[in-house]
Amino acid sequence: MDALQAIHTRRSIRKYHDRPVPEELVQKVLAAAMQAPSARNQQPWQFVVIDDRAILAKIPTFMPNAAMAGRAPLAILVCGDLSLEKSAGYWVVDCAAATQNMLLAAHALGLGAVWCGVYPREPRMEGLRRLMGLPENVVAHSLVVLGDPAEQVAAEDRYRPERLHHNRWSQKGG
Repeated sequence: MDALQAIHTRRSIRKYHDRPVPEELVQKVLAAAMQAPSARNQQPWQFVVIDDRAILAKIPTFMPNAAMAGRAPLAILVCGDLSLEKSAGYWVVDCAAATQNMLLAAHALGLGAVWCGVYPREPRMEGLRRLMGLPENVVAHSLVVLGDPAEQVAAEDRYRPERLHHNRWSQKGG
């Protein structure tokens, strides 16, 4: 699958077959995440791979948007490591770029994945801090739940020309 096809056909997948994700594929997804651009090349991320079913089952108790985690074979918690920051505050966009790379890599490898937002929701951040034992300098950013897809979601064209401006902001339609 080429990059544009992956971008245009990737969809959030919330149902998975009950099969483990091969370690080789997990490593490829993580390697893709770590190829993301980051401010001043700070690469302020840390990743927690979660394949323990008991831990996965606890996540939805404080993250209602991650109900599927309790039935998934794997999740990866993307975290910002504030001790690695060179440019304060950019860890958030850097971790978002890494998360998007993970989603595209998972799709290209035939996996299904969904991005569950964590940051800046304090109950979600604190719940994951406690559950994962995160140190104070590490902030939970997002949770990517993934596995062998048990559903297909149709691709849709999201291009919106009315949201395009050229050279400067322009008023549309009047």
